[in-house]
Amino acid sequence: MDHQRRADLMLLLATRYVKPLLLAAAGILLLATSFWGISNCLTAICLRDMQPLTLNAFRFITAFLVLGFVFRKNLRRVSLVTVKYSILVGLSLVIVYTSLTYGVMYTSVSNAGFIGALSVVTTPILEFIVYRKKPEKKFGVSMVLCLVGLALMTLSETLKPAFGDVICLFAAVFYSVDLMITERAVANERVDPLALGVCDLAVVGVVISVLSVFLETPALPGTAKVWAASLFLGIVCSGICLVIQSVFQRHTTASRASLIFTLEPVFSAIFAFFLLGERIGVRGYLGAALMLASLVLVEVDVGALFKKGKKEAE
Repeated sequence: MDHQRRADLMLLLATRYVKPLLLAAAGILLLATSFWGISNCLTAICLRDMQPLTLNAFRFITAFLVLGFVFRKNLRRVSLVTVKYSILVGLSLVIVYTSLTYGVMYTSVSNAGFIGALSVVTTPILEFIVYRKKPEKKFGVSMVLCLVGLALMTLSETLKPAFGDVICLFAAVFYSVDLMITERAVANERVDPLALGVCDLAVVGVVISVLSVFLETPALPGTAKVWAASLFLGIVCSGICLVIQSVFQRHTTASRASLIFTLEPVFSAIFAFFLLGERIGVRGYLGAALMLASLVLVEVDVGALFKKGKKEAE
């Protein structure tokens, strides 16, 4: 009888408290994903007044100053191992954000969003090359959908992709490198994930600042509109969203979080449509739909969902 009462109590608690917490976490992660989606639009706005490297230097230095102050206690006791991994992750992120920023200059914001999200596909490929980890059988289908969608979105009548599309592919590949390094880092007990994230911002900010000094003429934003967009990019898209992901992903399932994150390119295309008046045509939107389907197929356990639906039907 006592066991039955405990089971009933656990069910009541799960219904009353756990489920709302999962929904709240999913909602907040969805909000963070929308912020990442708008980042390409804001980047395009800032590039009208700022040079690419200068913009990224401003973005990440701002994010580090804000987060570094908020989480200064974590930084005071940061381990040497955390710093080492931060350098590796930070260097990969330098390539990611530099590629995306230059990519937005030479292709549409919608294309940049969808191609940048291809890390969901490139990660299993790199894991197979580096760790000999075989991808799931459904990965082949996802890859075909992805390639067809990519061709529809990026290839012109002469069957040549835009220069910006090729650059954005580098962002996807090196974001996969970032994910693989981060996965190994957080598995180490001596690594503080929060401190790792904050230190990453510092590495990216310092490296890109040095590059901007030698390759550009650094200057602060010149208009109120660009000031607002660049500060939002730094504080919210690179700063607060990082904290949201690290804190609230603990309160939802990994599959649900991954599925939410695949919506980033969708938000990117929506914001580009309304804020920049960007149109990519019927063929482009068809390609985007196929790419989104390939991303969802990689993240969702279709077999488990089918079995669950079959059991419920019975």
